[in-house]
Amino acid sequence: MTDSIEQRILRDFRSFHEEPELSYQEFHTTQKIKAELTDAGIKILPLKLETGCVAELGSGQRCVALRCDIDALPVEEDPAHACRSKIPGKMHACGHDFHTALILGSAMLLKQRESALKGRVRLIFQPAEEAPGGAAKVLESGALEGVEAIFGVHTIPLYAPGTLGIREGATHAAVDRFRIDFHGKGTHAAHPDLGVDTLQAAAAFATAVQSVVSRNSDPFATNLLSVTRLEAGNTWNVIPETAVIEGTIRTMSADNREMVKRRMTQMAEGIAASYGASAKVTWVFGLPAMNNDKRLSDFARDLAQKDGFKAERTPASLGGEDFALYEERLPGAFVQVGTGPSLPNHNPGFVADQRALCPAAKFMAHLGAAYLETSVLGGAA
Repeated sequence: MTDSIEQRILRDFRSFHEEPELSYQEFHTTQKIKAELTDAGIKILPLKLETGCVAELGSGQRCVALRCDIDALPVEEDPAHACRSKIPGKMHACGHDFHTALILGSAMLLKQRESALKGRVRLIFQPAEEAPGGAAKVLESGALEGVEAIFGVHTIPLYAPGTLGIREGATHAAVDRFRIDFHGKGTHAAHPDLGVDTLQAAAAFATAVQSVVSRNSDPFATNLLSVTRLEAGNTWNVIPETAVIEGTIRTMSADNREMVKRRMTQMAEGIAASYGASAKVTWVFGLPAMNNDKRLSDFARDLAQKDGFKAERTPASLGGEDFALYEERLPGAFVQVGTGPSLPNHNPGFVADQRALCPAAKFMAHLGAAYLETSVLGGAA
């Protein structure tokens, strides 16, 4: 890597970090990305994206994609940081500035060897991962047409610089939200026999519903159910007519996702009926579980080790990641770059060690180029 590209990567990182923009508001960030790509002579694809962009290098039939995300979070950064956000209440607390500078750096490195590429490398600068929904916008734009495999990148403070985390199979959970409205009959607290106590029904459900995970799913499965809100009544001497419960479920497989939804619905309706009340269950389906292709994960891990990185099998997470939407369409794998030690992502004290940036940019460029020289998925190299 030449000094000029390394300096450019670090400069871009600091620039993105100091000027964070929230999901679907990344207009200035997008302008800067496009300016860097244009200056390097890299083709930007004419896709209908309000924020974010997609670029491409090389030529030929085969095409592999490298994806990063570009949005920030509504978090006030720790003022002790040497390089910190200049925008009050906004911060790159999940490393998306790092991701953006990294893939821009990979693009510059790939441009140097563009004529030697055995196909095309598509570069996806995705908006609104935190919203979430940015991946869906990218898919709607047609950005993955003709792409046969995709690699994503993310920071992980669990590992030191020089370590890459790569895990095959289920890595991030499906993220769903539920709301249950219990309806009964309000009455004076001194005369409970004249009403139907929705608060009692809701409280019974909040306790009993944990058995869905402990008694209805495989003990070795990774499922999580959290009741995060119970609201009922507005004064001390009235039994409320309605009660509301909200929460989230996190599952790592489609079968478990469906099972938890079915059993929770049955339980809410059954418990409500046993108290003489009724329950209306509303589901808001979020992201699916992310499932990394084993062949691509093994390929990335082997290449990381050949390039001098320590490669770890990243722990699974019950957090969501909209890279999963791409993996519903085509094989993909996620590379997590050690940037620690630090406070965790989404924390005001999160910081990514810049020493990890340039080596990771070089690796992702190598990963894209090397994929095109092989038949990892069984196709022609």
